[in-house]
Formats: sequence, structure tokens, C-alpha cells
Amino acid sequence: MRNTTPNALRRSLTALVLAAGAALPLHASAANVELLNVSYDVARELYKEVNPAFIASYKQQTGQTVTIKQSHGGSSKQARAVADGLAASVVTMNQANDIDMLADRGLVAKDWAKKFPNNAAPYYSTMVFLVRKGNPKQVRDWQDLARPGVGVVIPNPKTAGNGRYTYLAAWGSVIKKGGNEAQARDLVARIFKNVPILDGGGRAATTTFTQRQIGDVLVTFENEVSMVRQEFGNDFEVVYPSTSILAESPVAVVDKVVDRLKIRQPATAYLNFLYSPAGQEIGAKHFMRVRSEAVMKKYAANYKPISLFTVDEVFGGWSAAQKRHFNDGGEFDKIYQAK
Repeated sequence: MRNTTPNALRRSLTALVLAAGAALPLHASAANVELLNVSYDVARELYKEVNPAFIASYKQQTGQTVTIKQSHGGSSKQARAVADGLAASVVTMNQANDIDMLADRGLVAKDWAKKFPNNAAPYYSTMVFLVRKGNPKQVRDWQDLARPGVGVVIPNPKTAGNGRYTYLAAWGSVIKKGGNEAQARDLVARIFKNVPILDGGGRAATTTFTQRQIGDVLVTFENEVSMVRQEFGNDFEVVYPSTSILAESPVAVVDKVVDRLKIRQPATAYLNFLYSPAGQEIGAKHFMRVRSEAVMKKYAANYKPISLFTVDEVFGGWSAAQKRHFNDGGEFDKIYQAK
């Protein structure tokens, strides 16, 4: 029998290992991928259904197993957490302003809104009212929220996207009807005088209204009030104001993170999945207004026609709205401090 030196044995074992690795399919030798989706407060249920559907689809297409973790909170608060180091693979927010801030920090591409269709917003919603059964305070439109004795639950516009959209929707409702800026400011000031508590996020505000029984009306996203009605049945009713704001839910890959972890491909595939027929179907089931005409038609009963205006149309874009209304010392601070 031929003698084998230790060095020769090591060389033979190395060759066998390399050969075995080369024989494996590429996806089998790849490590499992973990993605972190940092999202806004009231999107929890949506992504709980999106995630397993994407995981199954991606496994079928690539053979690779993906794990997705979620983080939810007020949209602006979540964006600040990412800016401060939370290693999000993707962000799925409810306003472009939060992603613009991440772009300014170099975490997201400056042209992030062009990376996916429809300004990188696969879904959109609007702001509506949730009232108690029978609508005892007869809330019909934005001006009714300013009446004395009407308790209005709105999350903090400084931290929550739906609080910010509510503020802008009320202000814009005056402008769209021919009112001036002073009249718009007066309406918003009177509404916020009726706000008993400023929760940090939309889901906390929902809990305040539905479970703590505070307030007469909750202003939040259409998809959130629909979820509440599904859960609580006839305890609550939805009221559509005469006009409201278009509330897009934009998404972006966090370039700095995905490039460092080498997970750009699955992170991008995850966001593209939101635009797929399956992703749009899931969005519509959760009462989001989706981009697919076919899916919108299928779920038409979920959506009441409503006149919508955009942030660009009334406020000159998110950057201008943020600077004037929500930055420290802006209109909201002045209004709330004078409450």
C-alpha cells in the first residue's frame, strides 16, 4: 500500500471539498438571507401577509430561503431610527418626506422615487373618519372636527405620517374650497384644540379611540378604519369627508445596508413583489388602494369615490410642507403650543 504524507492527505481532502462544492447548485451553497423591513405603524397586518407570500415566491424562483423581520412605529420616528443606525434592508413608509430624509443622509438613492413604478408607491390611501355607532356627534366633514365638544383622536404630526396627513388634509380642505391660508390655519388650530392626547403612532391612536374609549372621532387612513370595522363590527362607522388628501405609501431599498450585506437582489425583489398581481391582491385585501386597475375593479366595493388632492398641488411638495408646517418652530408647533 502506498504511503500518504500528511500534506498529500490534506491536498486530497481539499480537492474533494472543492469538487463537492462545485457540484452543488449555486442557490444551495448560498447562505440564507435575512431582510429587515422598517415600516409605519398601521401596516403590520399588510406585511404579515405579504412576507410569507414573497418568501414562497422567491424560494420557488431562486431556491433561496429568505427570512423577513418587521419593525413598525410612527413613520417619521421609524425613519429617524434608520438614520440613527437601524439596519433596514428596505423602508416601506407612508410619506415621501421620510424617505427623502434618508436620501439626504446618504442611506437611500437621491432618485429613489424613480427606482420603482408610480413614484415608488405601490399602494395609496386617504384620510377618513371613524366614529362611534350612530355617529352621535354628527361628524360629516372637516369643519365638524372643530366644533366645541367634539373629541378628535389624531396621532402626533411630528412623529406619525397619518397625523401629518390629517393636518394637511384639514388645511387643504379649506384651500380647495376657495378659502385662504388664514382660514385654513384657523380650522386646523380649532381641530387640534379638540385633540385630548397626541399618540406617537397611528396604531396607538386607534387603541386610544377603540379600546380606551377616548374621543368621538378617529382620523386615520382608510385602510386602518376598515380593519377596525372588520374587527369590531357595528361598534363603529366610517365617514368620508367631502375632500381629502392622496396618501401614498412609498418604498425604497436602503442602499448603504444592502450593499454592505450583499443583499441588494432579494431586497429589490421584495419591493418589486408589491407590484406583482399577488402583491397588489394582498394590498387590496387590506383595503389599500392599489395601482392595478384589474385588482381595483375586483375590490371596487371596498372604496368609496372621494375627491383627492395631493401634497404637491396644495403645499408645493413634501419638502415645502415639512419646512413650513412640521419643522421645529413651524406652524404645527405654534398651533399646538397655543392650544
